[in-house]
Amino acid sequence: MDNKKTKTDQKKAQILPEIEKLNQEIVLLKQQVDEFKNKYLRAIADYQNLEKRVSEERFELMKMANKNLLVKILPFLDNLEKAELFIKDPGLKISKDHFMQILKEAGLQEIEILNKDYDPVTAEAVELIPGKDENKVVEVLRKGYMFGENIIRVAQVKVSKKISN
Repeated sequence: MDNKKTKTDQKKAQILPEIEKLNQEIVLLKQQVDEFKNKYLRAIADYQNLEKRVSEERFELMKMANKNLLVKILPFLDNLEKAELFIKDPGLKISKDHFMQILKEAGLQEIEILNKDYDPVTAEAVELIPGKDENKVVEVLRKGYMFGENIIRVAQVKVSKKISN
């Protein structure tokens, strides 16, 4: 019996270092798995941030392209409005109104300044007119427009200057 116990002890003595070596290898592999998992999660987060940034940059480029196009279209819109004053054609009015609606849907906004205090940020005073109020916009010669939060063209206006008696 002692002989069997001795053989079993000898086998255990041979196996124990291998088990210890395997346990160390398991610990090392778990550390590597954790390291790769962290790198993977960081890579995914970086990729998602890149996607978000690229999407925002695309949106900004689209806005810039729209803004540039709208700036080029404004003189045409001015001409349509002038033509509407002189040509009383319902088709012209319908076309101009439809065109203006499309521009509004694209983000173009007219700056409403008539009969309001003159603001040099939104308007350029081209003439002073004697009147009863000081610094009021009395006539809009060329409309001003905004695109989103940005002024893309200031209005040209006539401003009242109070007459002193």
